[in-house]
Formats: sequence, structure tokens, C-alpha cells
Amino acid sequence: MARFVLFPGRHHLLTSFQAVYLRGLVKNEERLFGTSSAPTIVWAVTSANHQNTKRNPVPYDRREAAIERFSAQEDLRSLVVPVFDTAHTDRFAEVTLKSVESVLGHRLTPEDTVVACSTPDVAALYSALGFAIAPVEADTDVVPASEAPQRPWDVLLRLAGGDPTWRELAHPATLDVYDRYRLDEQVTLVVNDPVVGEEGGLTTTRDYRTYAEAFEASAERKWDLVKRHIRPGRIVDVGCGAGAVLALADREPSLRESDLIGVEVARHLYEECVHRKAQGWFTNPNVYFYCRNVLGGAVFPPRSIDTTLTFALTHEIWSYGNRMDSLRAFAQAIYDHTVPGGVWLNSDVCGPDNRDRRVRLSLQGSPAPLKPLDALTRDEIAAHVESLSTRARLDRFAADFHFDLPYKALDDPADPGAVELALSDAMEFLAHKDYPDNWLSESHEQFCGLEFADWKALLTDVGFEVDPASHAWRNDWIVDNRIRPYAQLSTPDGHPLDWPDTHVLLVARRPLNT
Repeated sequence: MARFVLFPGRHHLLTSFQAVYLRGLVKNEERLFGTSSAPTIVWAVTSANHQNTKRNPVPYDRREAAIERFSAQEDLRSLVVPVFDTAHTDRFAEVTLKSVESVLGHRLTPEDTVVACSTPDVAALYSALGFAIAPVEADTDVVPASEAPQRPWDVLLRLAGGDPTWRELAHPATLDVYDRYRLDEQVTLVVNDPVVGEEGGLTTTRDYRTYAEAFEASAERKWDLVKRHIRPGRIVDVGCGAGAVLALADREPSLRESDLIGVEVARHLYEECVHRKAQGWFTNPNVYFYCRNVLGGAVFPPRSIDTTLTFALTHEIWSYGNRMDSLRAFAQAIYDHTVPGGVWLNSDVCGPDNRDRRVRLSLQGSPAPLKPLDALTRDEIAAHVESLSTRARLDRFAADFHFDLPYKALDDPADPGAVELALSDAMEFLAHKDYPDNWLSESHEQFCGLEFADWKALLTDVGFEVDPASHAWRNDWIVDNRIRPYAQLSTPDGHPLDWPDTHVLLVARRPLNT
């Protein structure tokens, strides 16, 4: 009868201590199992569908490669099983056992399996099911607690922190795979990323389903806006969402010889891109996707990209990064990877001209007491925001916004919803107020940080030539449907003002002689 050691974990890095410990388990199989047959180690690699996140920086295939090499070098019989990530559950052990059974066709039981696990909370879940536990790094029968070895994740954090001693603790199999695939660079980049969260997105409060749906709905409009400026060749869409714009590029006969490349930082959206490619969304064989954060460094070699597309991205770089410093670094990275004569096409929200001008904003409704949101779910927050008048929603937004939004209530009995504020702050609120489903995520983003003149100055300073086709423009659908019915804009003394520009199209070319 087969005997097993179940070794659940993310296994991003293997240590020399683990090799010593597992060899010890194999040599003591008679004590553990009452038999002389050597046990098979079942590596249950959790979060196998995650990569490029702080919690899971290394893709499953590289983890599997290191485990197989580790097993061959240590003469251990191993089976490697991917276990997809699951929401937190007290049934984690049962879920893992079922995943193993679905792959191996054998149900591991307390009668034929011991669980190797150093995490007390996880070990307790298996112990509750009757499994014996081999505590690995926490095994004081092997190493005194005062001399406890470094856990693999702690060794990985040494790597990310620039401590070269990680190489002394990592197993040669890990070192080999890390060196060949330059995983040390990837781990350092991802773990230290100041923007991307633990799950591979900009924020944990974003509903990526509705976010992707919004991008799908606007894809044709975005493509129509930029397609006449496209330079064939290597075309990259940075922040490609679920790949909807690239799918439209794929249908263009003039681009059939071009490479179409999508870069997306959000793991949820990147995985949808890969899924769509596998399902035959694209006819061009040269379609590629990368899960990367462009703020972390160059994604493409210098002078290698003919056209770069960015839609509704640069305001996120401004908001989640270090404002102008991050945006300038991004613009420089785009310039560097653009071929001479190549083009960057950027479509995004923008601030109005004369953004600091003082204005009167008259809003429907009246102020309302602020309600704490800390204990509410995303759906409850959405329902609460939906219930607020436009004027009360301004108070809510100013409290939740991650940037300053000062305003002065005018206390006008004839206009109880009137406030005075800067024009850019007025447009900031009006551009955000209709996103209750992603309220806290949207409140993290500043739309009006730059006006058109600021953009032209930045691009010129980096080295681009700003094409005359570049322009600021007003989204009249938003004005007519989301702003005008609920708000009026005027000078502080009451003279009506027209609604300003809300968006910008930038056509920036790298000069041929650079």
C-alpha cells in the first residue's frame, strides 16, 4: 500500500533545511507508517493559479520545476499537484485534499499519510481531520526552538530585501531555477512594488467584473479615437484590461502583420486575457500578454515598440504612484521603448483649463450626516452612496477622497446645495459621483491632476513631439446624462459657466533623429 507525505504550501522557494528534514522523514518511514516502503511526497502547491503578486511572486510552472529538480537531487519520490487559490475557509485542508484526489485519483487518509506543515493554524486543520503532523521548521525534536531554521518565505524576503545570505539558505534546485529564469529579479520587483497589492491589483476595493464590463462597453469608442494614428509593427496596449481594444486591432487588415501585445497589472484581468486568447478571440498568431507593473521598470527593450496605447491609465499612475514623479518616469519609459518615428497614443480623463479658478457649484439636495463605512461591505457602501442626494454625496466623496478637496458651503437658503470651490475640484467630484459600485476604489484616484497644457509640457520635456491631432475634449454624454441634470456651474457671483473639457487625447511621437 502506498504511503505519502502531504506537503502543502506555496513553495516559492525551497531550502536546504527542507531537504534534510524530508530525507529524515523518508528514512524514518517505518516509525511513521509502520512499513519499510519509502513514502511518496505529495507537494500540494497552493495558489497555483497566481503569479506576479506580492503573496505569490513566482508562477506555478517555475515552482514545479524547482520541486522536480529538488526531488531528483535528493532522491525523493515526489508528485506535484497544483491547488488553485480559494477564499479563506476553515475547510482549507479538505479543499486541498480534494484537489489532490482529483489529480492523483487517490484520497489521502490519516491511515496512509502524514502532513508536513510548519504553519500552526494550517496544521491544526489537518490535525482535526486525524492526520499526524510533521512540523518541519517548527519541529523542536529536530532543531531547538532557539535555533529554529528560516522558513522559506522569510528566506524569500531576504532575497527581496537585498540580503545575499538567502543564497546560503536556499536549496541548489531553487538557486538553479532562479538563476536560469532570473526569478530573483522578478521576486525583488514584485515584493517591493509600492503600487500593486498582495493579490496583484491596484486596490482591494475594486470590483474587476464591473470594471472589465465598462472597458468592454467603451472599447469601440476608444479604438475609433486612435486607430488612424496607429503605426504598424509592434503595438502594445499598456493597461489592456481584458484585451477588448487589442481584439479590435486584431480585426484590422492593415495590422495583420503586426505584433499585438497586452500588458496588464491586475491579475484578474490578465488571466481573462490569457483565457480569451486560448478560446480563439484572436486570429493574429502574434498576440502576447504580460502581467507586469510598468512602474517597476522597463518592460520592453529600448527602441523596440512602434505604437503604445494607454487608455484611462495615466490617471491611475498619478494616483497610485507618486503623482508627477511617477507619471514622468512612466512617460520616460514609454519614450525609451518607442522606436524613432513611433507614437504613444494616450486617452484619459484630464483637468479643465484654468483648473484653480474659483466657481460656484449648485447641487441637488442638501447635506446629510456622514455615516461610517468601515464595517460595511462593498454592496452596502454602494447602496448607501446611491441613497444620497448629489449635495450629500459631495460630503461623502470629500471624506473618502485620498486627495484634498476643499470647498465652502455657501449657506444660501435659495440654493441649499451650493458650494464654492476650485473648478478642478468641482469636476473631480462630478466625474466620480456616479461610481457607487467601486466607491472606495474610485475615491483613491484623481482625475484632474493635470490639464492639457501640463500634459504638453511634460511630453515635450521628456522628448516627444506633440502632434497637432492632440486635443482636450468634453464627453458630452457624461455632461448631458450625469452632470447637467444634477448640478449647475457658475462664477462665484452667479454668472452661468459652460461645462469644461473632461478628457484628453495625446498623440506623442518620438522624433526620427533621436
